[in-house]
Amino acid sequence: MSPDPDALDVRRLSVTYGDVTAVDAVDLCVRAGELVALLGPSGSGKTSLLHVVAGFLPPTSGEIRLAGQVVADARRSVPPERRDLAVVFQSYALWPHVSALDTVAYPIRRRGAGRREARDQAADLLERLHIGHLATRRPAELSGGEQQRVGLARALARNASLYLFDEPTAHLDSHVREVFLDELATRQQASGAGGLYATHDAAEAFGLADRIALLNRGRLVQLGTPQQVYEEPVDLWTARMTGAVSRIRAAVTEASAGRWTVKVAGQEVSVDTSADLPGSGSCDLLVRPGWARLGGDLAGRVRTVRFRGDHTDHVVESAVGEVLIRQPGPPDHAAGDDVTWSLTRVWPLGQTGAGQSSMPAGPE
Repeated sequence: MSPDPDALDVRRLSVTYGDVTAVDAVDLCVRAGELVALLGPSGSGKTSLLHVVAGFLPPTSGEIRLAGQVVADARRSVPPERRDLAVVFQSYALWPHVSALDTVAYPIRRRGAGRREARDQAADLLERLHIGHLATRRPAELSGGEQQRVGLARALARNASLYLFDEPTAHLDSHVREVFLDELATRQQASGAGGLYATHDAAEAFGLADRIALLNRGRLVQLGTPQQVYEEPVDLWTARMTGAVSRIRAAVTEASAGRWTVKVAGQEVSVDTSADLPGSGSCDLLVRPGWARLGGDLAGRVRTVRFRGDHTDHVVESAVGEVLIRQPGPPDHAAGDDVTWSLTRVWPLGQTGAGQSSMPAGPE
């Protein structure tokens, strides 16, 4: 028995505007029941990719398949209304004359539900997003954040085979954002739908996605699980895009699978790593904030201290450069204190990217 087709299969997809290539030969699939986050800064191609998948733009080259069926290539493009999609973009696109309740009920009615059933389901969705009391209001009577939640509820009511989201929580406060993300995860898991979720927020991508696709200037730079792209970034751009990072220079003196001995400022330190065995000599090592600890055999001086609520960030100056160290709880040291520190894990960057040695060491 053949496996079910992917919810979305993008093959060598390119989109150009004149001389500008917005999407550059991207290969990407979204499995049924999977949510893939498109992570990248403004101008990276996230919205263009979503628009061409939705059918709002034709591809310049390449192919798009939805549930195994070709819906777009360089010769033809199936209209958006004939694609089994639910779309939420940054613009709310609400009907000005329709109440919030009837806006959300509309896709439920399109699925064949009766008027009362559709309105009951819509009312439940609005309540879950904390805007049930606004059910009778029209868009002009709603704030921007309230309009955004109506648009989100309408998409969730669609029960499509693929959801497309373009930074849908940009105008929501943190509490409502968590409510929406929880509701999205619950409904997607129950329906088995796929999802493509564009965001510039790495924390949001990590908390929501099964896999993360990093886009930079239209190109797919890295694709992997949240843990893979955080712990094993392919270059410094990817490392910075997925969180705080420091870079040090060290020599690997001994290596076995999963464990290296590295010489840092004259001290030999045993560290964890998931990298392949290195060649001889020194290399650039990435250090995430949780991969170093205060206390140990390495010397340093605290340059800055930032209390973040549940943790404190210390930037420590050392012989190998500045290292950002994250400790739980309030600060134990002040700027200017001499401290010791230790290293527990690294990821080598020097062997994967070009031009890294020209970048300054220290926190990024």
